[in-house]
Amino acid sequence: MTTSTSIHPDYITGTWKLDPSHSEVSFTVKHLMISKVRGIFETFDVTIVTAENPHDSTIEATIDVASVNTGNEGRDNHLRTSDFFLVEEHPTMTFVSTSFDGEPDDFSVTGDLTLRGVTKSVVLKGEFGGVITDSYGNTRAGATATTKINRRDFGVNWNAALEAGGMTLGDDVTITLDLQVILQK
Repeated sequence: MTTSTSIHPDYITGTWKLDPSHSEVSFTVKHLMISKVRGIFETFDVTIVTAENPHDSTIEATIDVASVNTGNEGRDNHLRTSDFFLVEEHPTMTFVSTSFDGEPDDFSVTGDLTLRGVTKSVVLKGEFGGVITDSYGNTRAGATATTKINRRDFGVNWNAALEAGGMTLGDDVTITLDLQVILQK
């Protein structure tokens, strides 16, 4: 059973499943100290359970790291190796929320991010996009959330020195989730 709360006029309790064709998990990292490389993960799953008290809501996400796509096949193959994601031993990256703060329009979600077998607490800063009923009668919600991690904290240490000074890759990686989810009936 779903019920609305007075927290936000569009807030509905229930279990929400990902609509992968209208969602994206992307990342950026500094390259050559002058620009950013961008990429996406093509295969991922997210389940959100919105509770009567929004602060008791949960998010669980699984990302297939082998599905990385930066638009460059050679780079993507390198990212799958032990220099980066170590896909053979750790095929997924996961996120499990531990707390919610703020309001639905401007919120933060703290949770455990696991990558390469290393789990660290991260904070996703988010913005609620709203709720709508589509032409098929499905209730959909949208949100965007972003976090910044230090890749070295997760054992992703590969880098190469540049002749002019500095390193090939920055340590900070920004991860962005643009999600559309469907309320389960």
